[in-house]
Amino acid sequence: MTHLWVRAEQRPNEERVGLTPEGAAALLKAGLRVTVERSSVRAIGIDGYIAAGCEIAAENSWPDAPRDAIIFGLKELPEDGTPLHHKHIMFGHAYKGQPAGRELLKRFKAGGGTLYDLEYLVNENGRRVAAFGYWAGFAGAAVALRVWAAQQRGQIAGPVAKYAGKAELIADLQRELGTAKRPEAIVIGALGRVGTGASDLCEQMQVKVTKWDMAETASGGPFPQVLEHEIFLNCILASPGCPVFVPASAKTAARRLTVIGDIACDPTSDFSPIKVYDRATDWNAPALRVAENPPLDVTAIDNLPSLLPVESSQDYAAQLLPSLSTLVDLQSGVWGRAKTEYDRHVATV
Repeated sequence: MTHLWVRAEQRPNEERVGLTPEGAAALLKAGLRVTVERSSVRAIGIDGYIAAGCEIAAENSWPDAPRDAIIFGLKELPEDGTPLHHKHIMFGHAYKGQPAGRELLKRFKAGGGTLYDLEYLVNENGRRVAAFGYWAGFAGAAVALRVWAAQQRGQIAGPVAKYAGKAELIADLQRELGTAKRPEAIVIGALGRVGTGASDLCEQMQVKVTKWDMAETASGGPFPQVLEHEIFLNCILASPGCPVFVPASAKTAARRLTVIGDIACDPTSDFSPIKVYDRATDWNAPALRVAENPPLDVTAIDNLPSLLPVESSQDYAAQLLPSLSTLVDLQSGVWGRAKTEYDRHVATV
């Protein structure tokens, strides 16, 4: 019997989960065995999983799970260097040359485990079967507007925190912006999931949005139009051949641009299209000031959907459930393709 073990998240400010109680009930009905760890932070409580009939395990007990269990979480594991023996479903951030990702692959290689990276679960056409993109874009645009609002007060934005839901976020942001004249924003990657979420948030806040996608960036740059907007929201995942949208020279160039929301958030990749910063920001310090007169702040938080943990979990889990239902066959379909991708990258360490 295929055994799925849903672990508690161990990263700070991470309350999302990739399987809801309703989804767990569907997997149990399909013949899978489902264990769910207790969690002191998960946005969806344990009672629903108990009612669904899941087995319940202690928080963070996954290292002692049966060797044939498939460990399912979202964000990174503790970086303790221990070999990884299990099959893991998670966002590994390990295939684009990230230093921490290379260490993760070494741990899998040492333990004989396997990474089924959620970012690389794709259908036969190469499209991801599930993504948090919409809520990343929505929350990322909200944070960028908070950063801009702080600038209008002569400040750098302070800490951000989770919201109970979308309505609470919108109300809080309305209070933050007050009656100030709204800035103009440009969204690159506007036709994708992330860009759609970012554009929707801006439009709800009466922010004028210039929407660019592949057609507008096909020339490869340079793109001086980006500097002509007050806010730039990058919604394109870094990849080989990705053009540079904001060169290092933007720090000293004439510009209206004062806020960059790097929602794709891959600053350590060689392919990053934003060259004015080199590290992610976080919930405690969401804005990194990289230039003055006028200020230029970058916000680049890599778990933005966690600002709306319930809605983003429910959305993502619904997208992923059909694939989880096929876990009985790891040799083909989305799982077989993910295994091939893992094998290709682990061979390089």
